[in-house]
Amino acid sequence: MTVHLRTALTDLVGIEHPIVQTGMGWVAGPSLVAATAEAGGLGILASATMTFAELEAAIAKTKAHTSKPFGVNIRADATDAAERIDLLIREKVAVASFALAPRQDLIAKLKDAGVVVIPSIGAAKHAVKVEAWGADAVVVQGGEGGGHTGPVATTLLLPSVLDAVDIPVLAAGGFFDGRGLAAALAYGAAGVAMGTRFLLTRESTVPEAVKQEYLRRQLQDTVVSLKVDGMPHRVLNTELVQRLEHSGRWRGLTTAVSNAVKFKSMTGMKWSALVRDGLMMRKTKDLSWSQVIMAANTPMLLRAGLVEGNTQAGVLAAGQVTGIIEDLPTCAELIDRIVADAAARIEAIGALADRADSAFE
Repeated sequence: MTVHLRTALTDLVGIEHPIVQTGMGWVAGPSLVAATAEAGGLGILASATMTFAELEAAIAKTKAHTSKPFGVNIRADATDAAERIDLLIREKVAVASFALAPRQDLIAKLKDAGVVVIPSIGAAKHAVKVEAWGADAVVVQGGEGGGHTGPVATTLLLPSVLDAVDIPVLAAGGFFDGRGLAAALAYGAAGVAMGTRFLLTRESTVPEAVKQEYLRRQLQDTVVSLKVDGMPHRVLNTELVQRLEHSGRWRGLTTAVSNAVKFKSMTGMKWSALVRDGLMMRKTKDLSWSQVIMAANTPMLLRAGLVEGNTQAGVLAAGQVTGIIEDLPTCAELIDRIVADAAARIEAIGALADRADSAFE
């Protein structure tokens, strides 16, 4: 019999299990998202590395492989964010997730159309803001998480957010098994969100050689670098990253400009659109111009590693859990065992409480 853990997240979205597969750029495509949804979790398409047309096609492909709820992650500072939101509404996508807080009017538009809005936040004050704007839930990622991350560990950040808001809170950063899910639920979270753990599944389209590169790594083999794109970014500590860490400022900016040209060519974007994106990013993220230029590195360096499998020329975003993960299950196998293990641990804690009660009778 399949075990189910009912939480505020499962009720909110209509999924079976309180487990979210995050919207990882170049990784979270239709194959992974549909497999996660079919396994009872919430899969989220990553649209930041897709053109509008590619996102349309990805949604259609995902819907062709699952009738269950799934989500789409949108860059709140993208110049076409409003058009992408219209697309989600037309296609009746269940969840809109955001790496940055979306504008209040965009949240209202999504909610009016019945779309669940779940921004990712990195501080309690940001959670309070998006709750006041109408967000349905938030994902809070601690410093253990991969990709762009903050300095505070999940064990401290999570309770601070839970104390600050009344909407469901999803815990991210450092989760990979049933123990973590049970712990998150004990904190008061409504579920967990995982990136690296889903990257290392059978349905993930990351090249097999790259998956093996992750699996052979140890706990100390990730690093938070500012040299990838000017913002704290947790990645595998490869030779390329070490070279970036020791490179000068001007070399980094030159590389970023070159990567911006490549990204423009690959996506067909106009220079005017890239400039508008940069201006919006500078405003919403409070970045310097050098950080805005450096941000152009992210899509191309990640693509080289996660799509092309070139670990010498690409960057591999990775959570610290990389050093603990040892296998490549299917999404169904992964979710089933996480939920079963979490339920068993919760039941064992309940038994301890029963014994503690009897001691005071």
